[in-house]
Amino acid sequence: MSPHVIDLRSATSADDSRDVVHRAVQALAEGKVVAFPTETVYVLAASALHDASVANLAKLAQRSPQPSESPGDGRLVLAVKSADEALDYVPDLCEMGQRLGRRCWPGPVTLVVEDHHPDSLLKQLSQTVQRAVAPAGRLGLRVPAHQTIQDVLRLLAGPVVITNAALPNASEAVTAQEVIEAADGAVQLVIDDGRSRFGQPSSVVQVEDNRYEVVRVGVVSPSTIKRLASTVVLFVCTGNTCRSPMAEGMFRHAAAERLNCRPEEVEDHGLMVVSAGIAAMNGSRASLEAVAVMRDLGIDLLNHESQPLTEALVRHADLILTMTRSHRESVIGHWPDAAGRVKLLCHNGSDVSDPVGGPVEIYRRCATQIRSEVDAWLDEIGVGQNKSTPRASGSSKRKGT
Repeated sequence: MSPHVIDLRSATSADDSRDVVHRAVQALAEGKVVAFPTETVYVLAASALHDASVANLAKLAQRSPQPSESPGDGRLVLAVKSADEALDYVPDLCEMGQRLGRRCWPGPVTLVVEDHHPDSLLKQLSQTVQRAVAPAGRLGLRVPAHQTIQDVLRLLAGPVVITNAALPNASEAVTAQEVIEAADGAVQLVIDDGRSRFGQPSSVVQVEDNRYEVVRVGVVSPSTIKRLASTVVLFVCTGNTCRSPMAEGMFRHAAAERLNCRPEEVEDHGLMVVSAGIAAMNGSRASLEAVAVMRDLGIDLLNHESQPLTEALVRHADLILTMTRSHRESVIGHWPDAAGRVKLLCHNGSDVSDPVGGPVEIYRRCATQIRSEVDAWLDEIGVGQNKSTPRASGSSKRKGT
């Protein structure tokens, strides 16, 4: 029997789009298998609250000519709303896993993680579903970037289990017609949004003990994954022309000494150091006094260009160090979800006073105060201690969602 096909491109209004979402939610709630477009390829989906539909999905996944690169036999992945919701299923997700989720989702990356925590919401699903999505104690998680499936995830009670719609030639379906051919009557509803944006599957990254391994190369390259897996330290002041660029320079310089590399090479060792200002303009140079003081320390600020603090910078940062308590309050006020990552630079709770308008000696005292805190923060994030080192990336042609 042919599935019902809804063409998203014919939805000419917000009401039409909402109707498509509600029809998909209803179909999943009724235990049907629904095909969705994503930014990577088309996926087949079933509600994790319906054993029979998950079993049907598993049978469809078994038709794949080659095994997957996901957890267990790898054919089923849990689609969740956000990186925050992922923690409901993996409460003890390591720092590396949280970092990659925060930076990659929504997007074309599937994370494979250990699932052993007794408080995991996965334990509230049936044994049938648990065995299907985590047969070897490993769970695949993904937050697809397509708006329709995101809207469905927000409205549906419980998570959604997904798998790629695989064709007999071992490729993934990238159009609705290919889904229909691949499913062979086993899918009841197909949401058609034309050809998938990327036309290739997600990258699959296994995370364990603050280490990662690219187990299947997909949309996101291993080099990009490596950059996304880096520890990012962000220094924040007001205008990003004095205190925070000095802190950035000193931190990078001290990290390079520990890593036995040049300052410009610390990124190759998994550490990115940046700075921004709450009230900064784009492209302003560091103050002349800051440049002079840093030059005396062997640190070059001549090429520094200021930048304002943005949502993307805050989201990507693992550690946000502010110069004053008011800066910290401002950051948390704008981005309350980042509160756990926003710290005052000075461990004793004091502020680093703004040297703007003062003589070079004021800048020197400011630099001395900042430098006195740097080593403690380097120790805290484990620079030079082989912490969170990625394993070598591997590539594979095996499947995954």
